[in-house]
Amino acid sequence: MTHIFETERLILREFTPGDKKFIVELLNSDGWSEFIGVTKIKTEEQAEEYLERLMFTSYRNNGYGLSMVELKETMQPIGMCGILKRPDLEKPDIGFAFLPEFMRKGYAYEIAGATMTHAKDILMLDEVFAITVSHNIRSIKLLEKIGMKFSKMIKMNEEELMLFSNSKTI
Repeated sequence: MTHIFETERLILREFTPGDKKFIVELLNSDGWSEFIGVTKIKTEEQAEEYLERLMFTSYRNNGYGLSMVELKETMQPIGMCGILKRPDLEKPDIGFAFLPEFMRKGYAYEIAGATMTHAKDILMLDEVFAITVSHNIRSIKLLEKIGMKFSKMIKMNEEELMLFSNSKTI
């Protein structure tokens, strides 16, 4: 398991095949359903395929991807965060999701801010995007708090999304 970095309270590490139970829980949580979409990942076997198709392939092809967020003190999985390279976007984007019981505790801000620093200083990404639905007010506020600015509305997979960027030119 590859350890990416730590913050004061959190660890960001690459997902492993052993994380499939957590993936099923996260992808079927209320927040995921409401803001990201209803998922077809209902079993550990489906989660294993999801991890391979999205996370492990991204690690191999891009050198980065969505990763596990754990509490440093207990190693308890609480969410995911990372940089993705989507075929529909011209720049990599930051993504994050947390189990409902770990929201509103500052964890998302802590790990997303550190992820943006990692993207700039270690991955050498000059510009990072973010996308969200317009009714996800908490994500919009978090994106603004970590230095992202609204750029424009875009359409992806038949859905209207807000596109944010950390570029100074927008």
